[in-house]
Parts: sequence; structure tokens; C-alpha cells
Amino acid sequence: MQNSYTVGAHDQRPWGEWTVLDAGPGFAVKRIRVTPDGVLSLQRHNHRAEIWTIVTGEAQVTIGDRVITAVSGESVSIACGQWHRIANPGHTDMVFIEVQTGPILDEADIERSEDRYGRT
Repeated sequence: MQNSYTVGAHDQRPWGEWTVLDAGPGFAVKRIRVTPDGVLSLQRHNHRAEIWTIVTGEAQVTIGDRVITAVSGESVSIACGQWHRIANPGHTDMVFIEVQTGPILDEADIERSEDRYGRT
């Protein structure tokens, strides 16, 4: 198992920021904050699955060709290889916890299809 995440690692993105809360063999846990009107790229991963649990705010979640609304306390699962994105349609920050599982956990395992911020 390969995991490049370490507890306390963080990054600023055009849509907000993420921080690694916990990490170990085969898993990583991130706290992700998305600013109002922020949207992550439409992406997929070859080596990991994810579970997103909304903590605050409202999220618009795309998984494949489905778009759903999720609010505080609700979770969604994204299988390895599935196209997905999350957006904050609200007027305040939206925060969610992301649990990644898989044999290779690394920021390089992101294939982007669409991105508002020109990162495809």
C-alpha cells in the first residue's frame, strides 16, 4: 500500500482548502472546505474510492450522471473509477469529511474531465 498523505498536510485550492486529519495504510481522512459557489473538478480516481460526509452547509454532488443534494449528516459513496464532483451552491462555506480507501493514495491519482479553474 502506498499513501503519500500525512496528518496535518493541507493545500489551498481555487474553490477552498483541504487538510489531512488522519492517514495510514490504505486510508486517508480529509476535512474539505468549499467556499460559496465553489466547485471541484469533474474527476475520477484509478486507485481509490471515497465516502463524503457533509458536516456543514449544502452540497450539490455529481456521481456519474446523477446529481443529488446532500446536507449536514448525509453521506455519499464514490466507487473507484466513477466520475464525480461536489459543489457549494450556498452562501456560506460548506464543509465535508472525505474518507479515501485504496492501495494507492496520492494527489496524482486525479483525472480531470472538466474544471472551472482551467486545471484539465
